[in-house]
Amino acid sequence: MISRNPFSGRRTLLLATTVLSLGAAALLVAPDAARHGAFAQNVTQQAQTVARPVGFADIVEKVKPAVISVRVKVDRGGQANVDSDSPFGPGSPLERFFRRFGSPDDGPPAPRGPRGRNFTTGQGSGFFISADGYAVTNNHVVDKAETVEVQTDDGKSYTAKVIGTDPRTDLALIKVEGSNFPFAKLSDKLPRVGDWVLAVGNPFGLSSTVTAGIVSARGRDIGSGPYDDFLQIDAPVNKGNSGGPTFDTEGNVVGVNTAIFSPSGGNVGIAFAIPSSTVTTVIAQLKDKGAVSRGWIGVQIQPVTKDIADSLGLKGPGGALVSEPQADSPAMKAGIESGDVILSVDGEPVKNARELARKIGNMTPNTNVKLVVFRGGTEKTVNLTLGELPNPREASVRPGGERDAPDREMSRYGLTLAPASNVAGASAEGVVVTNIDPRGLAADVGFQIGDIILEVGGKSVSAPADVRKALADARGGGKRTILLRVKSSQGTRFVALPLGRA
Repeated sequence: MISRNPFSGRRTLLLATTVLSLGAAALLVAPDAARHGAFAQNVTQQAQTVARPVGFADIVEKVKPAVISVRVKVDRGGQANVDSDSPFGPGSPLERFFRRFGSPDDGPPAPRGPRGRNFTTGQGSGFFISADGYAVTNNHVVDKAETVEVQTDDGKSYTAKVIGTDPRTDLALIKVEGSNFPFAKLSDKLPRVGDWVLAVGNPFGLSSTVTAGIVSARGRDIGSGPYDDFLQIDAPVNKGNSGGPTFDTEGNVVGVNTAIFSPSGGNVGIAFAIPSSTVTTVIAQLKDKGAVSRGWIGVQIQPVTKDIADSLGLKGPGGALVSEPQADSPAMKAGIESGDVILSVDGEPVKNARELARKIGNMTPNTNVKLVVFRGGTEKTVNLTLGELPNPREASVRPGGERDAPDREMSRYGLTLAPASNVAGASAEGVVVTNIDPRGLAADVGFQIGDIILEVGGKSVSAPADVRKALADARGGGKRTILLRVKSSQGTRFVALPLGRA
């Protein structure tokens, strides 16, 4: 018995009807074919585009020859377990979440050299930026390297020389002797969030590998340094890709891979790249003089929170609060004072303290700049000439503290105070915090034992009674918060202490 599909006749009828309809439509359109020809051609082209898969093969073929593998040998001095894979210090809360990758610790230990020297081998990635052999990689890839060797996409190996490094941005410039090397161009514009990008590198010691993703964010601060301004790349970037380029769909380098978000130690699809604008500025200085000079105004700064803005009479958070100008700095010479809020640099608004650090750091020393500061309820313009950023200075040691008799008034805030002059190891100015109630207001805003309160509400204090009076006056005047200038081992900062709950 032969079964019959009950819908087969219906399909045939539908097809015949469609053909007749198309024929009728053709007769109707024929007189006006010229007018509709362009439209029909456009529809056909769009249909072909939709049907054809989109790939990156043409871009990869163009850019891949410029990417290199960077292999290094580092003398660990018997300390092969040093964790240089993290951008944070040992024990840092962020250490387990963000990792550098491609550091020398990724490789196996090399044989001991003369006099018992302990070598470690490692590998990363990089890319040529000129035909005469200049190449970019990460500082942490070549840091303290005894030897640097690069391997090109065609399998050739060359010995490289480190021209200069910049630990603050984790960039390095290396040089290979030769000519006619294929090279990549640094992009002169930032990618948009959502743009496609390609990460090319040398993961796990394999030959050049390509992964694709998108730019998911810009201006990321991951806490690895004062100049954090990363592109966030949602693409599988693994160990060994460090120093490798991230390309846009035009084949230009938009970033240099430097860190991954890694709670578990492996790739979770989120990476961070140094933007090409930073790379261009830094590499130019490394090539010219082997080091980077940055502008410096010489102030300790902190963010302006909502409470601090309220205390100062600002409309809202924004700008950078000067907690203390450094001695003999450009800022002090120009008249910048503690409590000033820097609102703009050369007419460009300053969103926060970190942005101010980046703006000034991207300028060259001896540049004349115009700052707009907020002081005492009004804005003031300050002109100054930038100095050169000095080497990092060691933080001062926190003074020791002696327990003082409980102060009932200050206990309302969770603070026990003593004159600094009465505490061994403390300076002669201010009032020392000798004890803190972990459930009190002071603990909530970050006070620690050993902190020295220098000013309350803009007035210097030298005894607990001065602090009590200033707080009482502020409450009596209807203020909700009051600003305290506080010195600690991390430097001087302002703290907004709420008064309403006291």
